[in-house]
Amino acid sequence: MPIEAVNRIAVVGSGAMGSQIAAVCALAGYPVRIQDISEESLSKARKVLTEQLEKRVEKGKWTREQVDGAWSRMTFTTDLEEAVRDADFVIEAIIEKVDAKRELFARLDELAPAHAVLATNSSTIVSSKIAGATRRPSQVCNMHFFNPALVMELVEVVMNPDTSEDTAQTTMELARRIGKTPILLRKEISGFVANRLLMALFREALHLYEQGIADFRDIDLAATKALNHPMGPFTLMDFTGLDVNYYVMQQQYAETGDPNLKPPKILQEKFEKGEYGRKTGKGFYAYS
Repeated sequence: MPIEAVNRIAVVGSGAMGSQIAAVCALAGYPVRIQDISEESLSKARKVLTEQLEKRVEKGKWTREQVDGAWSRMTFTTDLEEAVRDADFVIEAIIEKVDAKRELFARLDELAPAHAVLATNSSTIVSSKIAGATRRPSQVCNMHFFNPALVMELVEVVMNPDTSEDTAQTTMELARRIGKTPILLRKEISGFVANRLLMALFREALHLYEQGIADFRDIDLAATKALNHPMGPFTLMDFTGLDVNYYVMQQQYAETGDPNLKPPKILQEKFEKGEYGRKTGKGFYAYS
């Protein structure tokens, strides 16, 4: 499908990633339908997205006209059929569980137009584990945005063994048209590129802390002051969510069986306590 045929986009899942992906597409001029299973989730998404977009206007990142235009192009619904029935491109951003994604993609295959690309935003689950639930595996791929999607520029487009070149290139061009910088992975690998680099940094930082070599605050300082990183690894883990990082590491460990990839004990303890970082008020740091 040529990029010119992509006129309407559907985003399934209105969480932090789904709502921001939808906003990015709407800001670029695309009509977008955002679907979630509950009205409560959609109301929360509207509220949070309003705050985020207003802050961007206040900072001069976008104009009032741009943001008002984006709102006029976004529709929120709990009806999956309504969301995808005329979509040319569907982006899934639901929970990181294979069974849930396979169930959803089977329904998307039935409800979305035959030409539509079905992309997953998953950062941990490769699309070959999902594509088999559809009759269009050549039109399935990963389109992985980074958090926060309103700010982060990179998008990883990952082909599964059945993904067509046409699907990959359409997805790459769509990413460019919504203002992102895409990279193409022609082979699937757990964690893709950016997260594999990031997880290696996180694991080493966690091991240094667990071994009592340095306090996590000092490890953060080493990253920001010596390596010129905008955030230290512990600050960044708190920001992205310790639960998310635990799931990514657990997924890599489950797929490879490599004990070196198993989530470090301190991360597992934080996960089990529900100390996920900023979103719960406590991670490695405390947040008011």
